[in-house]
Parts: sequence; C-alpha cells; structure tokens
Amino acid sequence: MERSNLRRKHDQFPTGALHGWMKSLQDLRDNEKPDRAVVFFDLGGSERHLSVLPDYKAQRDETPEDIVLQLPEIKRLTSLLGFQVVEKHGVEADDLIATAVHHLSAKGDECIIVSADKDFGQCVGGNVLQLTPPPTANPALGWRKLDAMGVEEKFGVPPALIADYLALIGDQSDNIPGIKGVGPKTAVKWLKEHGSLEAILAAADRIEPARFSESIKTEAERIRANLSLVRFQTHFGFAVDELPKEDVSAVIDFLSSMEMHATLRRYKERHGLATTDEVKPVERRSPPSATQGELF
Repeated sequence: MERSNLRRKHDQFPTGALHGWMKSLQDLRDNEKPDRAVVFFDLGGSERHLSVLPDYKAQRDETPEDIVLQLPEIKRLTSLLGFQVVEKHGVEADDLIATAVHHLSAKGDECIIVSADKDFGQCVGGNVLQLTPPPTANPALGWRKLDAMGVEEKFGVPPALIADYLALIGDQSDNIPGIKGVGPKTAVKWLKEHGSLEAILAAADRIEPARFSESIKTEAERIRANLSLVRFQTHFGFAVDELPKEDVSAVIDFLSSMEMHATLRRYKERHGLATTDEVKPVERRSPPSATQGELF
C-alpha cells in the first residue's frame, strides 16, 4: 500500500512507497520463508518487444514523479533487507523472472513467482507456483497461490496454452490487440477444440463462429507476432549470486535518515532492538472492519 502524503519532514522527500514496499517484502518473507528472494526491476523499454510492436505499452501513464524519486531508495532498501536485485537495460523484468525460474526450477528448486500478471501462468507447473495479490476491486479475496490446476481453473486453459490464449484475446495492459471480438470464452473454446494457436490459424475455413474465419486468415501473421510478444524468452544471463545478508544496522540507519519513524520502531521491535520508550503499548481494540484501511 502506498501513501502519497507521507514525506520526510525536513525536505518533504516522499516516503509513502518506501513504507509500503518494506512492509510488503517483510510480510512475504514472513509468510513464505524462502531460502532466497530476488526482486526484478525494469530499466526502460524492452528491445525485443518494441522491435515487433513499436506501440508496446505506449498507452500506459507516466510513472508518478514521487515514485520515480523513490525508486533508487527502494532498490537500496531492498538490498539492505537481504533481497537480491536484478535488472538489465533493454530487457523486460518479466523475461528475467522467467529466465531465473527456468534455470532454478531445472535444478530442482521450488520457485514462487509473486505477481498479478496473467502472463506468468505459462511458467507455472511442477515446482513453480504463482502467488497473486488480492484484486484491487475485491481485496477481500486475499492472496492466492496457483499451481497448474489453479491456472487452468482461472483461465480455462493449462499453463502450456496461456501464451496462445493471450495471443488470441490480446493483452490490454501491454497494448497488444487480439482478434477483434474474440474474448476469453471463445479463445478457450477454440483452444480446447484445436489444441494450439497454430492449429486454430490452420482451421480458419471451418472455425466456429464462422464470422471470425476471414479475420483469422487476414490477421494470421499479426496474431503469430502476438505470440512472440506474450511468450517469455529465457535465454538471458542470470547469475545466482550468493544470497545477500540482511544488514540490520544499515536498515536502521536508512529508516532513520528517511525519518520513517513508525516503520523504524516496528523494525527495531522485530529484531529486539527497541528501547523501552520506543515499544508501543498494545491497545485492546475491536478487529478492523473489512473496509478499514491499514496505516503504517
């Protein structure tokens, strides 16, 4: 959760995203207890996507200035907390995540991808799971961990066909247009009947409903290009570095310098370092209602 009104008092530097980011990382580590945690960041446009679709993600709003200002500090805090940071110019973070999962799962490591992006359904299976956050429109649903069966239950197709499915319906969040008029139900129906995107294109003359026959034939190459856009590439270099250790003293100094007093107090309590006057008394109160926001 990001609070845009939170700022460092002496110079008004924004800290809302830092508060929310730290809480999210610590909650995830507490809940999942991973042996290793890696955070991937984008460093700009994806060369392979833009070469196929120059308007890739062009519809997205500019990142708010307050978030841009906090990004370098978010990355620094991430490292101090003991998370490996990975980023690469010209390569989308999603491809880096898929590459890491490909290499690590092949060695037998269990991997959990923490993301709301439906694209990652194609990576799920065996020792790879996807942990999705609660939908913004319905936070009461909570976090959900998807295995291969969960992916098929959610989308109607197994992980192996997620890329084919997205190529057909498009991906509005990435500005990738699908076949006009083709929604999830039609795409699932075709994939169950024909088995793959390429088989659907080959069956254009006998496709049902027949009104899509001409669109499939005339847009075949564009839909194949869609597949290249939504299917992850996993050939990028990924070094499994030695796991960085959490630097408790440096995190305390960082939070102090950012004047993140409430978060600092909780962090020191977490590590048994809070002084008597810093420990906040436990208040007896009724459980929060489902609509009550969380403060940090």
